[in-house]
Formats: sequence, structure tokens, C-alpha cells
Amino acid sequence: MTTQDVEMIEQGAAAPSNSVSSTGGPSVLHHLKEIASLIESGAYAREVRRIARAVRLTMALRKKLKASVLSAFLNYALVPRSEMHSRLSSYLPTEDEHDMEVDTATSASQAPAKHPLPELEIYCYLLVLIFLIDQKKYNEAKACSSASIARLKTVNRRTVDVLASRLYFYYSLCYELTGDLAEIRGILLGLHRIATLRHDELGQETLLNLLLRNYLHYNLYDQAEKLRSKAPHFEAHSNQQFCRYLFYHGKIRTIQLEYTDAKESLLQAARKAPLAALGFRVQCNKWAIIVRLLLGEIPERTVFMQKGMEKALGPYFELTNAVRVGDLELFRKVADKFSSTFSSDGTNNLIVRLRHNVIRTGLRNISISYSRISLADVAKKLRLDSPNPVADAESIVSKAIRDGAIDATLDHANGWMVSKETGDIYSTNEPQIAFNSRIAFCLNMHNEAVRALRFPPNSHKGKESAEKRRERQQQEQELAKHIAEEDDDDF
Repeated sequence: MTTQDVEMIEQGAAAPSNSVSSTGGPSVLHHLKEIASLIESGAYAREVRRIARAVRLTMALRKKLKASVLSAFLNYALVPRSEMHSRLSSYLPTEDEHDMEVDTATSASQAPAKHPLPELEIYCYLLVLIFLIDQKKYNEAKACSSASIARLKTVNRRTVDVLASRLYFYYSLCYELTGDLAEIRGILLGLHRIATLRHDELGQETLLNLLLRNYLHYNLYDQAEKLRSKAPHFEAHSNQQFCRYLFYHGKIRTIQLEYTDAKESLLQAARKAPLAALGFRVQCNKWAIIVRLLLGEIPERTVFMQKGMEKALGPYFELTNAVRVGDLELFRKVADKFSSTFSSDGTNNLIVRLRHNVIRTGLRNISISYSRISLADVAKKLRLDSPNPVADAESIVSKAIRDGAIDATLDHANGWMVSKETGDIYSTNEPQIAFNSRIAFCLNMHNEAVRALRFPPNSHKGKESAEKRRERQQQEQELAKHIAEEDDDDF
């Protein structure tokens, strides 16, 4: 499992009030100070949305962070020579003297806070951790993330939850990049318990996804399903965390042969994912294609022609074509040709399951084309390479007839497969079932859209009467007229 399939890029992260200059550190430092003031105002007003906006603005500045800028920001946000300031500064590499002089001169104009807020301390941890990961200093990032988690355990404020969820994610990412993901499983379980006791629902979402990813990384699907089924359920607070949850749930259901539930979860994750999260959407589509093939469905060509996914989904397009034709030899060639790709995607075991579907598809084509055919010819057309192909063909045909895949009978005495005449499909319940599934999908999408709507607080209470509405409209008209007269007087 790769890291790109889960890590998503924030959308709508516009730059702060002033544009970010690409030439110097002072402009980035100025924006960091603006973000710090936004965090302070959000902490004092207890408004989580301001903290979330500060995180989004930080992601817009991520590629412009430098060690000198971060050092100057730490001098501004934290008490110089304090324990936390010294610890965070030790993780940063020293740059040339000129940059340090410019940044120090810029930051000297503002006095540092004497008693920094916990939100600001956690934000400093987050900034340094993001910088270390981008610079590929993973050992320093592991030490910084461990220190930040220790600090988080001592803070119980709802305004820290947004920052804490980001730290949890990067904490797990550091250990995954160094191949030590199993070491922190117990710590993540403890953090999830703490988040549950503190009613930190965003933290619970994030930690649950990290634990599921941890289990799936080592193919521990049973443990992952036990955790998922027993974890508390509530309304999703983050669309990205919900998409990750749906993806992991789809993978678990696929391994457990629950293909219908897996298909629904994977397609929903791909549909809800942000457009910028290309790697995540590619992974969702890869698994969804395999699940649909296992269900006996053939994905549309437009699935493989999505923008930016043509090359990544190329092997799966050839695989789908082999399954559609029902050619077992072509299926083997495609599986051998792209075996390394399927192994890296973690879908190799699922493709082994597809062999039976390829045989069934070929057998269905044979039953439609021939009213009567010998089992030896069936084995030859299916290209069975077993020691006794006729006996294998007889077993395959009898199982397909029992499962309802083909409408035929087996003449054991003469060694024939006799196909029945094709009836009118509209005389069966299949059209009704197809329409019912489509209607259920549309109704489900409508219900989700209604639940996603936001309404003003207490909008259902205190509805005004018609008389009060007329009075309010009259007052608004008089006020608008008064303002217009004042504007005319100004000219």
C-alpha cells in the first residue's frame, strides 16, 4: 500500500489576505504571523472554524517554508530559550547567516508572547513536522511527532482538535515512511481511547482511519474489521476522513467476499473524494474495477478514460477486456505482464479470483452461440490446461448450471452441453430489479445531499408571523431608502 493513495490535498486553501511572494522569507513570515493571530482569536472565541481555516492557509504556504522562516516564527510565537522553543529549534537545520539576519530583523519588530496558548504551541509543532517531512528528514520528524503527541495528551481543549487530527496523521505517516508502522499501533489505540473519553469526534475519525490503515498495511483484515465494527459511529465531521473510511471499509469487505457492500463503499469514496486527490481516486477506481469484475459486471470505458487516470488504469483496462471476452489465455498473459503492478497495488490475490469469472464468461458466450456442443470442444474453447480437461469442463458446466449462470442441461451419457432457447428477459423480474437498484441509488444520493445542507442555527424555532414579516420588510425598505438618500447627499 502506497502513501499517495490516502494523503489528500486540501481544497479551497486560498492564500491569506496578502499574496504569497515567491522571492523572500519575510512575506511568508508575515502570513504565518497572520495565521497565528487567527489561531489566537479562534482560541479566545472558542471558534473551531477559525482554527480549521488557519490549517488550510498553512497548507497553501507549505511549499514556501524554509528553516530560517520557521526559526523566526518560533522566536515570535514562543518564549525564546524556553524548553519548547529549544526543542523545536533543535530539529531545524541551520542556514546561512544572511538569511538568519534578515529573518531575525523582521521578527524583532514584534515582541514574542510571554504565555503562548496551547493552540499556538501545537501549531508550531505542526509547522516544524510538515517541514521535516517535506525535507525527508524522517528520523527528526519521528522525534518531533513523538514530542507533539506527548504534549497533546496534556491538552484537553476542543479548539485543539483540528490541529491534533493533523498531528495524528503526520505522526503515523512518519513511522510509515520509515517502515516502523507496527511500533505505534498501541499508542494509536491509546490515543483513540483518550479521544473517545474527551468526545473528540474529529480525532476519533482520524485515529480510526489510521488504525485501519495500520492493520491493512500488514494484511490484518480480521483485526481491522473487529475494530471497525466496535468503534463508535457518529456523523462524519471531515469529508476527507469519511472518504478514507469508505475506502478501507471497501477493501475489508472485498477480502471478506462481500462484493456488493465493497462496490458501494469504493464507488462512494471515489465520488466524494476531492478532485485534487488524484492518487486516492486512482486507488479507489482500481479496487472498484476489480470488485465489479468479481460481481460479473463490466465497467464502462469512461471509467478508464478519466482525466489523469488513463496511464494508471491501463493494466486494469486490458484485464477488463480479457474478462469481457472470456479468453483464459489472454487473461493469463495480462496477469503475467502486469504482475508487478498488481502486486504493488495489493490486488494480485483478487485477480487470481477472477480466473473463475473469465471461465464463466467464456462459457456463457459458448452457451449463447451453440445449441449443443460436446464437452471436449468446450474445454478446447475455454483453453483449459489441466491433465483431464473434459472432466474439468463437465465440472465447470454443471456448477454454472447450478448457480444459474447459464440456462442449459448436461447430457452425461453423450458428453454434451445442450443450451435452452433464450427467453424474453422482459417476462422476468430482472428489469424490475435493475430499475429498483437505480431508484434506490438516486434516493440515497438525494438523502445525502439533504443531510449535507447547512441551515442557520435555530432556523426551525420562532417562525415570524405574516404581520411581523410585513413590519420587518417595511423597516428594511425605509432603511434602504435612507441610505440611498445619504449617498445622494454625498455627491
